[in-house]
Amino acid sequence: MKTIGLIGGMGWESSKLYYERINKKVNEVLGGTHSAKIIMVSVDFAEIEKLTFATNWNAIGTIVGNCAKQLEKAGADVVILCTNLIHIVSGQIKKEITIPFLHIADATGEVIQSQHLKKVLLLGTKYTMEKDFYSKILEDSYGQKVIIPSEIDRNRIHNIIYNELLKGVFTKTAKQHIIKIIKKAQLDGVEGVILGCTELPMLIKETDVTIPTFDTGQIHVDKVVDLSTNQSGKLEKNIVQKCSCTI
Repeated sequence: MKTIGLIGGMGWESSKLYYERINKKVNEVLGGTHSAKIIMVSVDFAEIEKLTFATNWNAIGTIVGNCAKQLEKAGADVVILCTNLIHIVSGQIKKEITIPFLHIADATGEVIQSQHLKKVLLLGTKYTMEKDFYSKILEDSYGQKVIIPSEIDRNRIHNIIYNELLKGVFTKTAKQHIIKIIKKAQLDGVEGVILGCTELPMLIKETDVTIPTFDTGQIHVDKVVDLSTNQSGKLEKNIVQKCSCTI
């Protein structure tokens, strides 16, 4: 079994979920009393949040790039980020390590492609929805047409994520807002919904809507466990580093 390196703390709720899900998935795959080999480096989210609002991606890239180096030095065989948005600096992370980095958009794209969907709604922070670090991979590598909500709805989702979900607050009002946005997109022919913030699946369940939802955190976990337990064959750098995007 390979050792999985986690860059966490963005926020700690999603990091906790990643840790739990990886261990459960490893036990499901290998059985018995097996659990995952994990090393985690967790950042102070307040620092990342401040830099995010200042759109200082280079500074964030330096922080998480150093985290990745720590993980490699500690013995990790593969690195993943326990968040969607910070994949915006994936290019900087890859420059700092020689071990594979598994991009969440590649893992998600593979699953959506396997279900033969062509038009999907992307939900997440406004940066995830508006920047192309996520949608470009889905469109160029997996043939998806990626739709994002209106500006008003993007701002509403962004505020829900930062003011509620990242603080562990999950309200009925927020849930109703998100469901309304999804239903609006369905009228425009959207076939599935990417929950592109690791906290969103804690708010929106697949039974809440009538089209497929894609829990990117769970998909990410499934893929890295697949690779770390060699269920997908040898852990090759060129497989898990398909994305060449930079900021």
